[in-house]
Amino acid sequence: MNDNRKHIEVCFTPGEYEYFKGEYDIVVVIDVLRATSAICAAFDNGVNSIIPVATVEEAKEYQAKGFLVGAERKGQIVDGFDFGNSPYSYMKEEFRGQDIVLSTTNGTKALSIASNAPTVVVGSLLNLDALCQWLEEQEKNTLCLCSGWQDKFNLEDTVCAGAISEYLISTGKFTSDEDSSIAAKYLYLSAWVNPIGYLKSSSHRRRLKNLNLNEDIKYCLTPNQTDVIPILRDGKLVKL
Repeated sequence: MNDNRKHIEVCFTPGEYEYFKGEYDIVVVIDVLRATSAICAAFDNGVNSIIPVATVEEAKEYQAKGFLVGAERKGQIVDGFDFGNSPYSYMKEEFRGQDIVLSTTNGTKALSIASNAPTVVVGSLLNLDALCQWLEEQEKNTLCLCSGWQDKFNLEDTVCAGAISEYLISTGKFTSDEDSSIAAKYLYLSAWVNPIGYLKSSSHRRRLKNLNLNEDIKYCLTPNQTDVIPILRDGKLVKL
C-alpha cells in the first residue's frame, strides 16, 4: 500500500468549508449550473481575466469604473447589468481579450471563501478531463469545494466533485477519508450513465428550467468541451 498518497476530499457547501480550511494545497471550486461553467466558457472564448466579486455592491463599483460586469442572483441577471452567468453570454466576440467582473449567487461566494488557499482552480464538467489530469500531475492534497445552492447541498456540484475524486483515487496516488467524499463518489457512479437524465430532478435544474434556461443546462452538463483550467492569482482568475 502506498502510504505517501495525497488526500482528495469533497466539501458539500461553502458553509462547511471552515471544517476543511487550511489542510489542502489545492481547492477546486465547482458550480456546474452555472458560474464555473460560464468561467470556463469565457476563457475558452479568449477572455483575458475574470475578477470574481462576492457582492452586487462591489460589482456596481467596477461597473462605475467602466468594466464589463456580469451579475446574477437566483438564476436571473441583476437589474442594471448586461449579463449574468449564462455560458453563452461569454462567447461574444467583444469579450475576447477583456477583463470581466462577475458576481453570482453561489460560485463567486465560494471563490471568495477559498481565496486564501495556496492554489484555487475552477472546475466544471466542461473541463473535467483536463482538470483531473492536471490535478494528478500536481499530486497535492486537494479539496473539491461545491458551491451548492445558498449554502445548501446540491446534486450537480457533488456529482462533478465525485467524478474528480474517483479519477484521482483510481490513479493510486490519492486516497480519501471523509464520508462526504465517499458519498460524492457513489453519486457520480450512479449518475454517470446519464448525467442529464439523473440531474433532471435536481432543484437547480428545475429552477433554471422555469427560467427557460434549457440550453444553458444542456451545455453545462456536457462534459469535456474545453481543456482550459482557470486559476486564481492575486484576486483574478486567469487561464493556467
